Amino acid sequence: MGYPRGFLDIERENPHALSPKERIGHYHEFYSPLDSAAQQRQAARCMDCGVAFCHAGIAFGAASSIGRGDIGCPLRNLIPEFNDLVCRGLWEQAHERLSLTNPFPEWTGRVCPALCEDSCVCGLNGEPVAIKSNELAIIENAFAHDLVRPLAPKHKSGRKVAIVGSGPAGLACAWELCRLGHSVCVFERSDRIGGLLMYGIPDMKLDKQIVNRRVALMRQSGIEFVTGTAIATQADATSKLAHFDAVVLAVGASKPIDLDIEGRGLSGIMFAVDYLMQNTKSLLDSGKADTLAKNKRVLVIGSGDTSVDCIAVAIRQGAKSITRFERSPKRAQQRQSDNPWPLKKDVFATDYGLSEAIAHYGKDPREYQKLTKAFRGKNGKVSAALAVDLEWSVVNGKKTRQELSQSQREYEADLVLLAMGFSGVEESVRHAFGIATDSRNRIITHRFCTSVGGIYACGDARIGQSLVVWAIKDGIDCARAVDGDLRRK
Repeated sequence: MGYPRGFLDIERENPHALSPKERIGHYHEFYSPLDSAAQQRQAARCMDCGVAFCHAGIAFGAASSIGRGDIGCPLRNLIPEFNDLVCRGLWEQAHERLSLTNPFPEWTGRVCPALCEDSCVCGLNGEPVAIKSNELAIIENAFAHDLVRPLAPKHKSGRKVAIVGSGPAGLACAWELCRLGHSVCVFERSDRIGGLLMYGIPDMKLDKQIVNRRVALMRQSGIEFVTGTAIATQADATSKLAHFDAVVLAVGASKPIDLDIEGRGLSGIMFAVDYLMQNTKSLLDSGKADTLAKNKRVLVIGSGDTSVDCIAVAIRQGAKSITRFERSPKRAQQRQSDNPWPLKKDVFATDYGLSEAIAHYGKDPREYQKLTKAFRGKNGKVSAALAVDLEWSVVNGKKTRQELSQSQREYEADLVLLAMGFSGVEESVRHAFGIATDSRNRIITHRFCTSVGGIYACGDARIGQSLVVWAIKDGIDCARAVDGDLRRK
């Protein structure tokens, strides 16, 4: 431990953020990192607690006796170790330690919800260690001092692996396979590499140059990328992938959940990811943002990170007003008995886009316990949504909902963004590769192998909609499974 009393003597300090009113005028990242001395003080807060849940990397399902959620970093980053190295100013060694477990800390350091901090022992009775900003500082310092180098495996296997999809899982799988000595080619149907990282997350959270910087390193490592190539039919799969020794499907859970209700076909109702992609593509292609939400009353349906991103983009596009529907009640301010430490904290929080909406419009856009029943329109365009209030209760240990009578109300809306999550892989994936999927449209695997020999799957396509950090872990684990099978042949 660099400073045994650090957790007692040093208060948590976060990177400086521009105020909401300052940052809504642009699409740039708005956090300024601490200087190296301040970051070293933050690393000194690590307790070296002995039972470090921060790097446990455990996922608990709904049937768990202690509740549902995650404990610690899925990648099992050696957090107390790199904290100690940062505390002592040993930045190069800290980068080496972080790189043992995380191939892309510049991404997780920006977009990960920091499961590690929710499981930090320091957070039991105070503020957790600033693990996420420590991680980001390590990798950015490494890039600044030319410590991040292309892969250079000593031995080549002579085997070729195709990866379909270039999101976090696909890129993590490609990186690990390349490190293990295999030749890798990544196929992406879009015009740019990155998948969710490129088109599903706005620039304010993840500048696209940060994605391109890593992709350039991967190219220098010998990884091949093919863009604008959709593999949606059996003919595509046969013609493009026949000469590979293995194929990995990292296509994500990209089938959005829809609302099958009256008025769904009206113009002005679209999926959230399509909306975000349209704006990001406009920024990348022309340097100018899209203006779809300008002067419109925007309704966002859904309560996850994507809905927050939609709100942030809509504000920057000049939306007249923004409302967000959530089916669930407002979360509690403190942990509840079914969400004990060290599980991921499930409490009320106001993310960046919501803070911006409150500052810009003078009110919180969130409407809780709302169920959308129908859309209304004029001249073929959406003009309003009809919603009812929900009442939640627990029956036989399960949460149930009931619509409240006479609670239906009309909400004006010129643009409706559906951000209700995803329901697994697209139908074309199953047909193109002849693989089996489960009732939730996830690809069925055994040790990452699908029902078709030589074809593997990883990331959200296999585990369902999840976090970037879990996708990266799944991609790495899949690469190791592929490597083991190829070496046994």
